[in-house]
Amino acid sequence: MAGPDFDVAIKQLQATMRTIEQVLDVDAMRREIADLGEQVAAPDLWDDQANAQRVTGRLSALQGELERFTNLSDRIEDLGVLVELGQEEGDADSMAEAEAELGKVRKAVEALEVRTLLNGEYDAREALISIRAGAGGVDAADFAESLMRMYTRWAEQHKYPVEVFETSYAEEAGLKSATFAIHAPYAYGTLSVEAGTHRLVRISPFDNQGRRQTSFAAVEVVPVLEQTDEIEIPEEEIRVDVYRSGGPGGQSVNTTDSAVRLTHIPTGTVVSCQNEKSQLQNKASAMVVLKAKLLARKKAEEKAQLDEMRGDVQASWGDQMRNYVLNPYQVVKDLRTGFESGNPSAVFDGDLDGFLEAGIRWRRGADRAEEN
Repeated sequence: MAGPDFDVAIKQLQATMRTIEQVLDVDAMRREIADLGEQVAAPDLWDDQANAQRVTGRLSALQGELERFTNLSDRIEDLGVLVELGQEEGDADSMAEAEAELGKVRKAVEALEVRTLLNGEYDAREALISIRAGAGGVDAADFAESLMRMYTRWAEQHKYPVEVFETSYAEEAGLKSATFAIHAPYAYGTLSVEAGTHRLVRISPFDNQGRRQTSFAAVEVVPVLEQTDEIEIPEEEIRVDVYRSGGPGGQSVNTTDSAVRLTHIPTGTVVSCQNEKSQLQNKASAMVVLKAKLLARKKAEEKAQLDEMRGDVQASWGDQMRNYVLNPYQVVKDLRTGFESGNPSAVFDGDLDGFLEAGIRWRRGADRAEEN
């Protein structure tokens, strides 16, 4: 690549990073990190464990986001130095290295730029994910467990804390359902594009005749609420059931009636929490999940009313949004964006960023089309 092309490319990357810095409000991010650091240093922080976990989780996530931005800025600066030295000395190896690094940096900047598209009302919130096995029997339950692992591995790769609220195990294998939170800034905006029906096609490991099986799982993503959110639920609208936890777990989890199921009577919304040791802790966690789901339901109803007024009652996502095909060929393909991967193993191991970025850009385009 000629020198002037490098100069133009680097200036374009620097301009994009300045825009990203403004949108992310990096200065505000640094101030919040400093404030959270003072809270973490307080000797009485762990007197309130729930607040301590929120503070430390938020601090860790913000530090990761800031490190991602500053490291990328440093890489662009180092790239400029490498190009300058390579051009001065006529070093072909340095220029080839610079060209390879330019491609990597461009991709990283594009990924970070996607964050600037997350400007919805709740996009900056943490995410609460529920997965439910659909049609397909034991294969569907196994698929649901694979999806839970996929999202938790994605979170681990980005150093985002995961909090599991409920896991309901199927009899033979896998999960009937699971609910868990990913504690990270913009987790909801990022993962909300995962909501919908996921479809798996493979040779069933549970079929002794080795037949191909199609199974389904539903993924729901809602924002985690904050204390300032106005969601009041009268006590008489909630039925509380307690029961003994099932499935793998510690002794105290499985030997006491500590699990809690909350039913919101007017809407029929049901949530469960069984992963804490005490009934009170489980009830508090279940209430967090219930309020988040009721808020999402309220927003969906408001949008449906608006769409009806516009004369447009089309679903946003459709019934099936992604296929995971393991036989007769191997591919994972998003039916909305067309983005695909020929490595399903990597996808199930948490390699989701390409799908998430494509989904966010697709949603942005759909929102603009709807506005027009």
